[in-house]
Amino acid sequence: MKTLHNAASTRLFVLCFPVVMLLGSSAGALNAEEKNSPVSFVNDVMPVLTKAGCNMGVCHAKAGGGQNGFQLSLLGFEPLDDYDSLVKEAHGRRLFPSVSSKSLLLTKASGETPHGGGTRLPRDSEGYQLIRRWIEEGARYSTGNEPSLESVDVQPERGLVNMGETQQLKAIAKYSDGSKRDVTEFALYESNIKSMADATEEGLVKVHDIPGKVAVMVRYQGKIAVFTAAIPLGAPIQEVPAEKNMIDRHVFANLKELGIPPSEVCDDATFLRRVTLDICGRFPTQEETESFLASTDPKKRDEVVERLLRSPNYADYFASKWTPLLKNRRDAANDITSNFAFHAWIRDSLLANVPYDQLVRELLGATGTVVSNPPVAWYKRVKDPKDQLEDIAQLFLGVRMQCAQCHHHPFERWSQDDYYSLSAFFSQIGRKPTGTQGEDLIFHKRGIAQAKNVKSGEMLKPVALGDDIGEISPDEDPRLRLGNWMSSKDNPFFAKALVNRYWKHFFKRALIEPEDDIRDTNPPSNPELMTALEEHFIQSGFDLKQLITLITQSHTYQLSSMPNEYNLQDRQNYSRFYPRRLQAEVLLDSVDQLAGSTTAFANLPPGTRAIALPDNSYTKASAFLKVFGRPNSASVCECERVQSSSLAQSLHLINSSEMKSKLATATGRAAQLAKASDKSVEEKVNELYLIAFARKPQPEELQTAVHYLTTPAADAKAKPDAKKTPNSKDYQDLIWALMNTKEFLFNH
Repeated sequence: MKTLHNAASTRLFVLCFPVVMLLGSSAGALNAEEKNSPVSFVNDVMPVLTKAGCNMGVCHAKAGGGQNGFQLSLLGFEPLDDYDSLVKEAHGRRLFPSVSSKSLLLTKASGETPHGGGTRLPRDSEGYQLIRRWIEEGARYSTGNEPSLESVDVQPERGLVNMGETQQLKAIAKYSDGSKRDVTEFALYESNIKSMADATEEGLVKVHDIPGKVAVMVRYQGKIAVFTAAIPLGAPIQEVPAEKNMIDRHVFANLKELGIPPSEVCDDATFLRRVTLDICGRFPTQEETESFLASTDPKKRDEVVERLLRSPNYADYFASKWTPLLKNRRDAANDITSNFAFHAWIRDSLLANVPYDQLVRELLGATGTVVSNPPVAWYKRVKDPKDQLEDIAQLFLGVRMQCAQCHHHPFERWSQDDYYSLSAFFSQIGRKPTGTQGEDLIFHKRGIAQAKNVKSGEMLKPVALGDDIGEISPDEDPRLRLGNWMSSKDNPFFAKALVNRYWKHFFKRALIEPEDDIRDTNPPSNPELMTALEEHFIQSGFDLKQLITLITQSHTYQLSSMPNEYNLQDRQNYSRFYPRRLQAEVLLDSVDQLAGSTTAFANLPPGTRAIALPDNSYTKASAFLKVFGRPNSASVCECERVQSSSLAQSLHLINSSEMKSKLATATGRAAQLAKASDKSVEEKVNELYLIAFARKPQPEELQTAVHYLTTPAADAKAKPDAKKTPNSKDYQDLIWALMNTKEFLFNH
């Protein structure tokens, strides 16, 4: 087997020889034929232009005509088009074969001629000499016998790299004729978390001082490999919590490898509040808290998880998660029927624990009217086949296809053909008006499913992300075939996307971040755990409640949010629970629960909670929901929900008229506590703490609260030991103070 196959590789090998020796590799001597091999435009010239940055989006691959009339395809994914731009456009003025060094391509790149991009290829560089020789040889597109690139490998693929140290990478290209080439010099390198590691142009990875897992993408001619580095903290681990299930096994094994001691398991009060918020989107009631804290049953944590999953609040809360992602948006008054029907379908499916794959298939293959088949409402909102394929891919497969509509995906293997082949599944959707304004009858149009690649003009049949699903007859709805492919046990995306999304819901950070950007160049922080979760979800029959049970009953989920002396910097290995702000709807319900108030919503029964709202129209009508970032159902991205803090939020909690009215309502908790003569002040303070924090106050907290409530305001006539009976305003002040604590505003 040849190691190198042309003269260009000879020079590249010489240039990279120190790297090869550093890595302990060896290569055979080059024969005369290889030294004199003609330069290949695709295999030799294109990698030089890509490495020099000529075909980046900010340079000549810029949308709208490239740069100064010269346009290349992004990252060289369309070499034939690039060849035409270099050789044939502008009357061939970019190349000067008789005196190759005077070619505009080279004088611009070397800085001899003014160039907005600066010097990209110095005259003494290997890339410059390679292009110069290609021009001298006649600037041919093909030599007639060059092999095609099949893959690129990185050596090593994985490694343990200590903080502050480096790791040299080696990129090896493999070709169709069996030959290999060391392309370290011309490969591109990019870290997925730059705060953890950087990579130089030569492939030297420099690790920083944050422990965890980081990946470096290695790209060469559209082929990609990934190097994963484990960065250990190296702290001593005396003991870890007992393994409750396979989640603990994989998480704790990873922590041991990295030397990051986990925090201890949280107390009962913290767990009850945390799990009730995460499953039901509410605080536990006072009765639930007192019963749970008093119980000595060793299985009480497992039992509370099962009880919460049986409650309607679970379905309400997770419906509020899914309906915005599925764009259940009200843009007109006549949308109300479809909005309510679609939300009810999602909620009822979750309550009945309909298998996830069945739910997705019902959505994909929906036909009929909204009244007879509520999933049809999705097709009312998402009408363009391009939007349909992009939303389905991102939401249910974790694949972002938007880039591939115009060019090859820069971080993935998806091409324009992949994009339009996926859109072909939605090409036979028919619509007929019904007697209800704004409502259509959705049906499958008989015919051949296909879509046109707008660039090549080719008509493409349905293909599912590179998987040929066979011929689809004109009578068969292609969406049903897509649904079967998606929910197949062999599908590499479907189960992974869901477990990754749910993992983020419970842990704040997904195993793959962002949660809907799953690709080879963005590997999970714990690959073994991801694989185990996928397998469990598939084997369970895509049971969502069983997945939630597995997660919340693990000791990993039940770890304290308080860091120890070693794990404060950990952000991706789950050595502690990561606190997160309450979502807008949950916070509004929690304010009402503590204040004893209610919020009225149009067209809904009195007492309807914010987490049960069916669509985005209620966000527009509520200043609270708007300022705290409830999504507007315009995107399938979780990022539409605002989870960051702002000055407007603080001011709303501290001094808004809405908050004042909730605290001062005549039937509210403050008024009731002031009237309750059968309870001591201490008992009333305990009640407030149990509702707000699912715990009793600490002695100093109780003393401070009681002192405030029973001590009159200082004035000239007040005696130092004067006592008073707390009134409604006193309790309003205490409730207001509790609402504005971090302990109240965060799930921890």
